[in-house]
Amino acid sequence: MYHEPVLANISVEALEINPDGVYVDATFGGGGHAKRILNKLSDKGRLIAFDQDPDVIGNVTHDERLIFVPHNFRYIRRFLKLNGYLKVDGILADLGVSSYQFDTESRGFSFRLDGALDMRMNPTTGKSAADILNTYTEEQLVSLLSEWGEVRNAKSLASALIEARKVNPFKDIQGFLNVVNPWVRGERPRYLAQVFQALRIEVNEEMLVLADFLKQSVDLLNDDGLLVVISYHSLEDRMAKNTLRYGNPEGTLQQDFYGNIYRPFNILTKKAITPDAEEIKNNSRARSAKLRVGRKLPV
Repeated sequence: MYHEPVLANISVEALEINPDGVYVDATFGGGGHAKRILNKLSDKGRLIAFDQDPDVIGNVTHDERLIFVPHNFRYIRRFLKLNGYLKVDGILADLGVSSYQFDTESRGFSFRLDGALDMRMNPTTGKSAADILNTYTEEQLVSLLSEWGEVRNAKSLASALIEARKVNPFKDIQGFLNVVNPWVRGERPRYLAQVFQALRIEVNEEMLVLADFLKQSVDLLNDDGLLVVISYHSLEDRMAKNTLRYGNPEGTLQQDFYGNIYRPFNILTKKAITPDAEEIKNNSRARSAKLRVGRKLPV
């Protein structure tokens, strides 16, 4: 089941939609953001929506103003060009895993359910979480647990995973948890969330994908176009913040021959916007959400 998107109204309002404009919803999901954007568009307006999850297709309604692209948003430039658009007026990206994905046992995103250790946003391509756990070296496992999940005892856990797979290769969530449970440090839900986050990011190459997307977004926006990003952990938020400040997710300062610093955006959120208590009460997954907005400055 797809729930209401986090920060749904405020994120769409941040796009300051021109009814005749062209907009991108980089993460269609249940279509909650797309519906709000379409409600503000005239017959001339267009929305190009991306989502690589084949389960999303059923949520796509027929609307001549909507162009749905069943691919990863890292290919945003390619598919905009294929559809005749070199520039757009606004881009919205909600980077969270959908409630449907978390709550569907077979997708393997949640440690609260049993099912296959999958975690792929597109379950028809790439390596699953089980593939990674069964084939990565100990050093690779330490790296992903430390970098993507900030798991405190990453080395000890990685060593335990290597030993366990010699006896029984990883297949399902419960078997994985049986190995992880003795190594939990601190609050169990938080620790497991970090471990699962690390695996999910690695499976879907989320940081590489986000970096590709953000770099392209800077160039794809018209002057005064809006970039709206909703992130859910510090790694994503840092990349969004860097892009708004410096024009790249790495946060590299760029200067011209005369020493002028490149500032591509007027940052409209000096401090990230977060959900209020009521929204968090209704959707606990909103707790970590941060929304950042920038207006593209003329070159």
